[in-house]
Amino acid sequence: MTLAALHIALIQGGVRVAPPAPLGVEAMVLGRSAEEAAEMLPRLFNLCRAAQETGARMALGLPARPGVTEALAQEILREHLMRLFVLWPRRLGLAPTRLPDADDLRAAVFGPAGGLPDPGGLDGWLASGSGVAPVLNAIARAFAPGEAVADLPAPRPDTLCRAVAQENSPWSRHRDAALLHSAEQRFGRGPLWRALGRLVDLDACARGTLDCAPRKIDGTCYVHAARGTYTLSARLVEGRVAAFVRHTPTEHLLAPGGALEQALAGLPPAKAHLAPLLVDILDPCLPVEITEAAHA
Repeated sequence: MTLAALHIALIQGGVRVAPPAPLGVEAMVLGRSAEEAAEMLPRLFNLCRAAQETGARMALGLPARPGVTEALAQEILREHLMRLFVLWPRRLGLAPTRLPDADDLRAAVFGPAGGLPDPGGLDGWLASGSGVAPVLNAIARAFAPGEAVADLPAPRPDTLCRAVAQENSPWSRHRDAALLHSAEQRFGRGPLWRALGRLVDLDACARGTLDCAPRKIDGTCYVHAARGTYTLSARLVEGRVAAFVRHTPTEHLLAPGGALEQALAGLPPAKAHLAPLLVDILDPCLPVEITEAAHA
């Protein structure tokens, strides 16, 4: 499916974010059988297909596919690798490289140490040139501490079911990570902190310690994906879909006062040229059009 664009206008004294109209997923699946609806949802979207299908099947009362937890972990891992090895390097003017194989993944990502840097050793790792350190170092050099920061509350099961601003990002799976806490204290919740959140999540995926098991709580399904957590719920009447509700990390990112709005508002006017990079790091999972205007 071709998605409508997210329009961002950088204006004097702020930013104007105009999300596209909702896709109307519920209308597309109403009246269909559970199997038909579950098969349709992952075809509507290009990314996070395993998460989309898993959430739909659980919400519609269908059994999960075999190996679903491993499939979700692999999907999350691949999304992070694409950012670190291909998409962010291109945006930063660095050479993209092929995604590493499983056998050389840790060395390709972290360098000889084979794992996350200690909080006290972050500067040394960033300057080391090892693994993806040059990519994160370029992000650190592009944004000064305190720039493009977004401070939002942690998500809760009830808030994830509403399209309200919250920190529904990889950080929410690693709230006690020492590296992220240290980076937040030094730089704020800005681009480097967000990029490191991906790195910490990737590390957990690679070690097999990331808990990707989908859950169903009070009729709502919670499914992990690279950008955060999806929630889905459904109601069937005589085997046909009578109601279907879906909330995504993108909705929370684009909500009024959300991370996208806050981060762009905190980008100095002299660094407006970095807006595309900042949006790529925030990752709204939509086509984006950015314009600059002299007046509000």
